[in-house]
Amino acid sequence: MREIVLDTETTGLNPFDTPRHRIVEIGAVELVNQVPTGKTYHQYINPERGMPNEAFEVHGIGDDFLADKPLFAAVAQEFLDFVGDAKMVIHNAEFDMRFLNAELEWANKPLLPNDQALDTLKIARSRFPGSPASLDALCRRFGIDNSNRTLHGALLDSEILAEVYLELTGGKQPDFALSQTQSRQNTADQGEDWRPKPRPAALANRVTENERAAHAAFVEGLGESALWTRFQ
Repeated sequence: MREIVLDTETTGLNPFDTPRHRIVEIGAVELVNQVPTGKTYHQYINPERGMPNEAFEVHGIGDDFLADKPLFAAVAQEFLDFVGDAKMVIHNAEFDMRFLNAELEWANKPLLPNDQALDTLKIARSRFPGSPASLDALCRRFGIDNSNRTLHGALLDSEILAEVYLELTGGKQPDFALSQTQSRQNTADQGEDWRPKPRPAALANRVTENERAAHAAFVEGLGESALWTRFQ
């Protein structure tokens, strides 16, 4: 199974504003059977407009740097060829898909089906209701090092998102359960007690104070008759 973990950086929030906001960077990482292959796509793009200060403060990509970069139309087919029919894993997919399809339409290229995108923001909110679900918050939850992320960058963010996605979908070793079953069988064949022993020390609690506060506020909003209050 081939998947593409993808992120974009843009000049603003809405491609249909006047003047148009445009994509200035695309970064993507290829996974096959949920294992990174080392194959990536990375492209800076000239947006044919000035960079608003608000956007520059987010990603640090300026007009001078983008002046000699190709237009989206010049790289659109290369991007489509890289993605192919793979599922695209995107954090807040609606935002990126809106920009990508706007750029593809302006370049007279076929659009990407919205159901080709898998939104990790929705997955995170479903798994951890009431908790922060930003990429930085998920890195803290899963103990993923994002110390290099002082500014947003499409390729770096897609690499970090790939790690977050693997954690959200069951961890970094998709074959772990099978390997563990095989190991237990081998031990049982040897007549040994394979059952796991207690941990020598309890795992550290990774819930942050902000997450505790968000959860408390969420529970309070449910009201006094909420089922949750019976278990507190």
